[in-house]
Amino acid sequence: MPSPSRRRTVVRRRRAAVLLVTLAAIAVAALVAWDALRTDQHGTEVEDVTIASRAVGRDLDTSVVVPAGGGTGRPLLVLLHGRGSDPDEMLTDALFAAVAAQGKRAPVVALPTGAESYWHDRRGAAWGRYVLDEVIPAVARRFHTDPRQVAIGGVSMGGFGALDLARLHPGRFCAVGAHSPAIWQTGGETAAGAFDDAEDFDRHDLVGVARDDPAAFAGAPLWLDAGDEDPFRGGDRTFLDALRAGGVPVRAHTWPGRHEGAYWDAHWDAYLRFYARALARCPTVRAP
Repeated sequence: MPSPSRRRTVVRRRRAAVLLVTLAAIAVAALVAWDALRTDQHGTEVEDVTIASRAVGRDLDTSVVVPAGGGTGRPLLVLLHGRGSDPDEMLTDALFAAVAAQGKRAPVVALPTGAESYWHDRRGAAWGRYVLDEVIPAVARRFHTDPRQVAIGGVSMGGFGALDLARLHPGRFCAVGAHSPAIWQTGGETAAGAFDDAEDFDRHDLVGVARDDPAAFAGAPLWLDAGDEDPFRGGDRTFLDALRAGGVPVRAHTWPGRHEGAYWDAHWDAYLRFYARALARCPTVRAP
């Protein structure tokens, strides 16, 4: 049996350990709060919409950026995040400023949660259907956006998803934007888990579709950009060349930068100008 002094030492050590854990938790919470305070939302508001998704089989949150004055009658922009990321990582000063700068033309911006899905219907979870049939209608109902004016875009994995959803659902979107999209030229190049198997890749092979049926990407204004040090430049360039060879107009840009948040933050203003202009000029599209 330990002596009284030994027991007191053990108790003191346990109390010290608890205190350290508590202080660490307080420090983390303070850092999170400070980060939130120093993010200038430029008059926009951020609200969360929880969707009980039947397509995916679980509850998923969508972050929604609402311009000053509310969402009633505004267009809707759906932005899809990249792999290893989430909607909160896209909620930066640059994005808020870009939305606010569009004034009366600013869209409501919905940022759904997509895990590492690559935003397509696949074994066990219909991620594409989740975006089209659950996220967009839920946000439109909640914020009273115009169902005829919807654009879609994304970064990295999300850029791939935006292109794939748009070509599978022609006439659904007023504009499509792919920012540093994760496009591969062959199934052997793909990241682990991006597709279920070779057949799944073949069904969503953007380069193959661009070569065989470039018209699948026509109809809505199309934007594609990437940094000059982006690892997906090869696939993106092959995809772009195939579209142009097929007569599909694309607004394409190569700017200095890598595949990272700093690159996208530097260009949110240009992206939002593209989306806002296309949405304002959008003809009547098929509402969901």
